[in-house]
Amino acid sequence: MPMGNSRRVSGSPVRFPQVPQLGFYPYRHPSWLPNSPGIRERSPVVARVTLDLTLRREFDYAIPEELRSVVTVGSRVKVPFSHREVLGVVTELADTSPHTNLKPILRVIGEQSLVTPRVLELARWMAEYYCCPVEAALKSVLPEAVRQEEAGWRERLHVHALEPVGEPPKLTPRQKAIWNIIEEWREMPLTELVRLGETTAETVRKLEDKGLVIIAPKRSERDPYALERFTPTQPLDLNPDQQRALTAILGAMKAPRTPDSPPGTFLLHGVTGSGKTEIYLQAIAETLAAGKGAIVLVPEISLTPQTVERFKARFSSGPHQTLVAVLHSQLGTGERHDEWHKIRQGRARIVIGARSAVFAPVDPLGLIIVDEEHEHSYKQEEAPRYHARDVAVVRGQREGAVVVLGSATPSLESYYNAKRGKYQLLEMPGRVTETRLPIVRVVDLRQEHRKARGGAPAIFSSQLREAIQLRLDRAEQTMLFLNRRGYSTNLQCEKCGYVAGCPNCSVTLTFHRKAQQLRCHICGHEAVVPTECPDCKNPAIRYSGLGTERVEDVLSRLFPKARVKRMDSDTLQRKDDYRKVLTDFRTGKIDILVGTQMIAKGLHFPNVTLVGIIHADLSLHVPDFRAGERTFQLLTQVSGRAGRGDVEGEVFVQTFTPFHPAIQFARRHDYLGFYDQEMEFREQLKYPPWSRVALLTLKGRNEDKVKFSADHLRKTLDTRLAAWRDLVIAGPAPAPLLKAESFFRYQLMIRTKAMARLSRELAALEAELTWPDDIRLTVDVDPVNLV
Repeated sequence: MPMGNSRRVSGSPVRFPQVPQLGFYPYRHPSWLPNSPGIRERSPVVARVTLDLTLRREFDYAIPEELRSVVTVGSRVKVPFSHREVLGVVTELADTSPHTNLKPILRVIGEQSLVTPRVLELARWMAEYYCCPVEAALKSVLPEAVRQEEAGWRERLHVHALEPVGEPPKLTPRQKAIWNIIEEWREMPLTELVRLGETTAETVRKLEDKGLVIIAPKRSERDPYALERFTPTQPLDLNPDQQRALTAILGAMKAPRTPDSPPGTFLLHGVTGSGKTEIYLQAIAETLAAGKGAIVLVPEISLTPQTVERFKARFSSGPHQTLVAVLHSQLGTGERHDEWHKIRQGRARIVIGARSAVFAPVDPLGLIIVDEEHEHSYKQEEAPRYHARDVAVVRGQREGAVVVLGSATPSLESYYNAKRGKYQLLEMPGRVTETRLPIVRVVDLRQEHRKARGGAPAIFSSQLREAIQLRLDRAEQTMLFLNRRGYSTNLQCEKCGYVAGCPNCSVTLTFHRKAQQLRCHICGHEAVVPTECPDCKNPAIRYSGLGTERVEDVLSRLFPKARVKRMDSDTLQRKDDYRKVLTDFRTGKIDILVGTQMIAKGLHFPNVTLVGIIHADLSLHVPDFRAGERTFQLLTQVSGRAGRGDVEGEVFVQTFTPFHPAIQFARRHDYLGFYDQEMEFREQLKYPPWSRVALLTLKGRNEDKVKFSADHLRKTLDTRLAAWRDLVIAGPAPAPLLKAESFFRYQLMIRTKAMARLSRELAALEAELTWPDDIRLTVDVDPVNLV
């Protein structure tokens, strides 16, 4: 209960006693954990509930006698609050309450508790460490599709095949075709059968009249992969590096955990194509054999049909057969609801998903895999601003599960932890097929500009053009990468200097040629393309810069016979577009694939022998101390798409800064060299991993008011943290992107080694300070985006 605050609870004003502040600071009650002395023999009569309202506190409710057998920690309940009814989660059970006249719980939502006690404990840790209300943490734990009051199940008519009795009935050719389909599947929704058979429901009902099928309503689970057939795969033979890594992981899974045990978290550092996925698959098989479940986290951008297929194909049959649930943002609400309940009911023991899948209710949990652990998309940008990789490590420690962090380019923080012994380091320096890593050639765009002699420089250097033509002649495939959408990045008048900018953000508008629109990639603002300069009426307004749309256009003119496809968020509008493009590329229907970051990871195409990076400098010159690290990681990951088959790969990196360390180390595939050089720079300025960072951002619509509030915050921090050692406060300063979505933003950065302590201080400070109504403060612990 919250400390020392007067508030109306259950209809009467009370004064909270001075007890641990459960709604704000973590408080581990023994009855949360199974088989603990805190569990009572008789049914508790009081439930402490966290409501779906950001109040930073819990409320006591009486458990009606008829609900005492079903209300448990983690139950989703409906309760009266003030003059309305709200939903919440039971976070603790008790025999008594310091309050009288408790209102009763109205109803329990669902057939079982939705949050396991250990995941609830994890949510409390998140609330404390990431400086957010526990209510926000619980909303991340429970997807929106699951938090609804009414069950989201769907009933549909299903067709069930019956065993023929006696003489088979005579069937028309149409009926025979339908019978062949349902005989193979044995059961399927009527609508799917009608679609597959290109027939009508009336034809299917005639089969029912003949006694071959029965049509009946049934709870129908929405499975995005229901109609796909996966060819079962068998475990592959491992090379010595793979075997050593797997042996270490399995040893940790089987060993009892004691305070003196080696770390249960592994950093699997393997070059692109080194066979990390096969290690994941075999480790999961051993986890299932031990009666436990596994969670596999992949970046949203890498959650391709190819990735899902590998896991479903391995575990769709055989001794370790189980359902594989998939959780990601492209699922419909109903699909997400059904996939989540498969996990909670224990039917799906393997979960593949993006960052929110780290909270999947797998119980018991034996293994968590975080693939591409360096990816910044694991960090959530709104409250709670958690990092799924770090939450995975904490969850593994709390539940006794082994955690494997895999990457060809580990984050400096993870590699630093491995060097210090906090993680166990597993190295795989060679590709599994013994093919060489691709040859990387750096093209100096400054030379290309000189060759242009004052004219517009070409998008493709002469070397890259010749390499593309060579692949087309050999019937090999090419991938071209540019992490920027649109046709031109800005529109400018050369006469008066006007630049088309977004009215809501401090960025220029991007020209999209096909849509004939100017668009802001921050807030989504759209504008009509002007035919003349809005200021001076000059008709010779000029487009400059390039995006993937322009690259595609130029390719179609340079190589008119090539089959070119663009892959970015502008072209992938429907849910199945991503799958279709990748299938066409894999089957050789596309010669050149142009794309943004979504083609950089998680893809395996043996016929890709050339990768071209159009403009390697885009991520290099941003005001972020991680710019070099991100560029190195991106170049290495994109390069890794080449040469995965029998033919050696080649990569062309076009850049204006060819001698930058990030580019040179990526050219040599030298992670350790980059790590040593970058760590020296970070140590001088006390940037992570030598410290931890908290980013405080104030935003509002009036810039002067935001700046004044930021100055006030700095003075308060200087006074409050004056006695701290090893603390660096920078700012306030305008954010690199000063204005975003109509809000001006100022930032303060705090660096310290004692982040847990700082989080508590910042949470207390946030609760004490009062801001004007139009000013908002956000606290981002361990930020990955400083812009």
